[in-house]
Amino acid sequence: MIEVLHHEKEIAQLLQDENRHILQYRPGCDIADSISLTMPSNHPVYIHERYLHPYFEMFLPEGYLYELFKQLLAKRHGKVDDFAIFSLLAQNIAARITYRTKAQAKAFEPISLQELIENDTPDLFHSLVHRFLEKNAISGIQPKSIAVVADKGTLGTKEYIVKTWGDEYPHLAENEYFCMQAVRYAGVATPQIILSANKRFLLVENFTYDKESEEFLGFEEVLVLMGKNRIDKYRGSYEQVAKTIESFVTEREESLESFFKLMVLNYLLKNGDAHLKNFGLLYSDDFRRIFFAPAYDVICTLPYIFVDRPALTLFGKKVWYGRDALLEYGQKYCHLSRAQAMRCYEACYEGVERACRELEAYLEENPAFLQIGLRILHIWRFSLEHHTETFKELPREIVRAG
Repeated sequence: MIEVLHHEKEIAQLLQDENRHILQYRPGCDIADSISLTMPSNHPVYIHERYLHPYFEMFLPEGYLYELFKQLLAKRHGKVDDFAIFSLLAQNIAARITYRTKAQAKAFEPISLQELIENDTPDLFHSLVHRFLEKNAISGIQPKSIAVVADKGTLGTKEYIVKTWGDEYPHLAENEYFCMQAVRYAGVATPQIILSANKRFLLVENFTYDKESEEFLGFEEVLVLMGKNRIDKYRGSYEQVAKTIESFVTEREESLESFFKLMVLNYLLKNGDAHLKNFGLLYSDDFRRIFFAPAYDVICTLPYIFVDRPALTLFGKKVWYGRDALLEYGQKYCHLSRAQAMRCYEACYEGVERACRELEAYLEENPAFLQIGLRILHIWRFSLEHHTETFKELPREIVRAG
């Protein structure tokens, strides 16, 4: 059993009964004590067969980290399932909703930001994973780890996600860094990101902590808001994403405009991994403000997967649409006027142009990134030059350049 807490008050219990997962609220909970947008407290019990409730599953690691947890639990208990993994992580999750289990919460010795930036070696990453293993309630296939970082300004700590890369996707940290620069230049909110000295780490600050209120904001992925589990993250459409965002947000115009910009950027940057887990909403503790979260996990996928296409369908197809189709989408599903949609589109175009210039200058001083960097540069320039056209796949000579 896992006790679920809000402001240290027990509001619910999460139980496993064979293949069923049961969330049961305590009597007398206020609506402000609701665990999530999708599980309000006015419904006393939520039962999910086979899989964890999507909200809790959101915290489960994937890929490399998931395999580590399986090995750890198999050694300790001989039993491995999602509930067991979540139970191991739950006590150490720092968020709007917290948890209490039989296990005692661990004290994690923080690391300095300077060490993360300057000592970005495979050995340090391996050390981070094991040092903060039971705090790694983060999804995604890419090798990554939570790091608790000493904050000199407040004498407290901050959490960063430290991302690195393996041989399959070389230089992914630099790839994501320049994609996120384009996103920021287009006027879309992003977390604080830092590229380490030797370019092996990308550090992403936790964006769910609100410095003004000194409280954690709630966060939910679109996948969760749609009531789906992680096996369905590539099943859906961008029309459904827009409708889901619209159905929850209180700041409708700003949220849909930011989302539309991110959509345009994913097509211009050729991000084929913009799936249902890669969009999210933030909300205040009392649910009065619900708005589009900062952009995250934006990369150019074509340098690694030459025939990659968008992760979800748009107008029933997975193709790289040009300007007119995207403007139509912005008007029809994000409720922008033609002038608003065009203004957003132009901001995205200019953001990618600026990132191209920055990347070109960077390649002159960073030859190790030359092969992947030139591919990205050729893809982006082609994307900008042919932005009015639609492509099923980009020409091979473009994606293989470099």
